[in-house]
Amino acid sequence: MAPTTISETSVPAAPATGKSGYTSVEVLSDKTKVENGFLYSSYAYQNSVVEQVDGKYKVTPTEVDYEFKLDLSVPKTGLLLVGLGGNNGSTLSAAVVANKYNISFETKNGTIEPNYYGSVTQAATIKLGVDAKGKDVYAPFNEVLPFLHPNDFVIGGWDINSANLAEAMSRAKVLDYDLQRKVGKYLSAVKPLPSVYYPDFIAANQGERANNVIPGSDKWEHVEHIRRDIREFKENNGLDKVIVLWTANTERYADIVEGVNDTAENLIKSIKASHDEISPSTIFAVASILEGVPYINGSPQNTFVPGCLELAEKNSSFIGGDDFKSGQTKLKSVLAQFLVDAGIKPLSIASYNHLGNNDGYNLSSPKQFRSKEISKASVVDDMIESNQILYNDKNGKTVDHCIVIKYVPAVGDSKVAMDEYYSELMLGGHNTISIHNVCEDSLLASPLIIDLVVMTEFFSRITYRKKDSDEEYQKFHSVLSFLSYWLKAPLTRPGFDAVNGLNKQRAAVENLLRALVGLGPQNDLKFEERLW
Repeated sequence: MAPTTISETSVPAAPATGKSGYTSVEVLSDKTKVENGFLYSSYAYQNSVVEQVDGKYKVTPTEVDYEFKLDLSVPKTGLLLVGLGGNNGSTLSAAVVANKYNISFETKNGTIEPNYYGSVTQAATIKLGVDAKGKDVYAPFNEVLPFLHPNDFVIGGWDINSANLAEAMSRAKVLDYDLQRKVGKYLSAVKPLPSVYYPDFIAANQGERANNVIPGSDKWEHVEHIRRDIREFKENNGLDKVIVLWTANTERYADIVEGVNDTAENLIKSIKASHDEISPSTIFAVASILEGVPYINGSPQNTFVPGCLELAEKNSSFIGGDDFKSGQTKLKSVLAQFLVDAGIKPLSIASYNHLGNNDGYNLSSPKQFRSKEISKASVVDDMIESNQILYNDKNGKTVDHCIVIKYVPAVGDSKVAMDEYYSELMLGGHNTISIHNVCEDSLLASPLIIDLVVMTEFFSRITYRKKDSDEEYQKFHSVLSFLSYWLKAPLTRPGFDAVNGLNKQRAAVENLLRALVGLGPQNDLKFEERLW
């Protein structure tokens, strides 16, 4: 059965407004050249290796020269969402339709024009340098290099519920009625494909929605079924690339069991044996990896068990995760970094939220909540590790972290978050920062999906090698840790620590783009102002 998608074949014809591949930046540099549709750039990666000897730091500057090769052609790309009919899937689909067909709508506050606010790639800028007077100059993020535009997404996907996207959008209660009315005619024909449903992995209260599931209990056949769906979606829509993204319910954590999911070989054997500890999200991940398409996990469960990660490495297939970093946790990654960088010692962080959407309904189950609790708690780990003055064996190396999530149906998608940061100041003093934040959950998460897809597609067009070597250009490592800016519990390559500080994550992405166009890392010394 061919997937139903949001594309020119399933909606009325209209002028496309996407700008995939458009650029407005030209860098005059001897470090770059364009040949046969590829941008070649050379970059000196400078860092420092540090040793601690007798209480002192011995720092050795290092430099490695790399050559990058970027394919400048932007492919026709499909997005397959697991959880297409959920709040995020229906909201994203409505946003793409509204922007693609320039659909404005009326609210009590007046007319709203379609936009992609909240998306870094679509609504943020990058500093290029300074003008002749030393004033900073910024360009739109998506005009520095050729990027995929969300208006050009071809969207399809799976869901355990059979509601078409217009019905799903109405059920979600995220968007204003007038917008729902106008985009509904485009979305009513789009129905999710049957999905994988293992009741043990999500809350029992989700059973009432599960009327659109792949039959049977043979988990390997489920992998093969998903693989066929991916191939048919790509073929039927004439796509060059496909990206699969999980935006479905939070699952419980899968137990890591020796001989079951600890290696790639054992994982495949366990799937073929339909082992109980193989989750739906891992089924989708394995199917995507075997098809060679990127897979992104937007929920907090441990989809990428050790065997799944090893399988991705063996197949050189891109993976990214875990859990969208939207409101409360994104703020935490900024505020905790500010406190630690300022020499102030956070002693405790208490985070409370309540929400009334289906995500909150699912998280009212203790096992699913535990997955979310783990992803939210880890966001300050690297900040604590960065300051041995504040956190040491004598003073204590941890922050008391309390996380509470409650389901309150009345508030719907408007999640209420309250945080208290209790910190130690000089000479026994204390400081308390309390924050009350109300956010529309899906309107924060949907732009993250856009960015994750746009950037994953972009990274897949980059190859590299050491300069002046005879090596073939190769892809980035399978774990796309460059995606960390958008993810709560960043997946990292085995043996490496996660970076959670939001500014550090953003700087990594920005400086990579600068490297590709022949510029050095962002420089805010501003000698134009500060030197005679």
